[in-house]
Amino acid sequence: MTDLRGGALHEEIARLARSLHSQKSADMDVDNLVDEVTATAVRILPNVHHAGISLVEPKSRRVRSVAATGPVPKDLDTLQEELQQGPCVDAVHEHMTVRINDFQTEDRWVEFIGRALEATPVRSSLSIQLYTHDSEIGALNLYSERARAFTPHLEDLALAVAAHAAIGLATARRNDQFQNALASRDIIGQAKGMIMERFAVDAAAAFNLLVKLSQEKNTPLQLIAVQLVDTVHRPT
Repeated sequence: MTDLRGGALHEEIARLARSLHSQKSADMDVDNLVDEVTATAVRILPNVHHAGISLVEPKSRRVRSVAATGPVPKDLDTLQEELQQGPCVDAVHEHMTVRINDFQTEDRWVEFIGRALEATPVRSSLSIQLYTHDSEIGALNLYSERARAFTPHLEDLALAVAAHAAIGLATARRNDQFQNALASRDIIGQAKGMIMERFAVDAAAAFNLLVKLSQEKNTPLQLIAVQLVDTVHRPT
């Protein structure tokens, strides 16, 4: 953790924002992007010793730990997944910010707090609802080994980091979805071309054949196309 004060802190947050919002960030791997967010949070935010991002799948409520700066955030995510309670679970599902001023006097999530005190040096925390999309929701979790570390000023700085991170993640995810869509369209196009050439049918008939195979086998259309292309290109 770097000792940054006043304008230097805001400049570091601005630097992170520029990185996440730049054209380059649209091409950045999501894992690398979230790693940059948590590493920067620990480096620039006073008294923040550990950070991680928790992804929670709405249907299963399973907590998945990503971009942890060390074992502590992973351990706390594992506890919350096991117990189905804790600050990050509340943050992601209630779309809010959850602060724990002092783990030793906290009376919410009794089982989680007790086990967290036994297993980690964390004494205060801040969980910020980060972003939502179709399949999962997440929170940025910041942890301090000092009680009452998250002052109103520090919380404002953390919210600024989280806001920029949310925009960067949304951009990266849209780019991932776009690239996946392009890849899917390409492989389906290849499969259609093979069917057209082999059976002397037009594009519509070839596509209808792929759809029929997908329905009969109860298999996604893209996977049917991949299997067909792989079979034709497989060495004999």
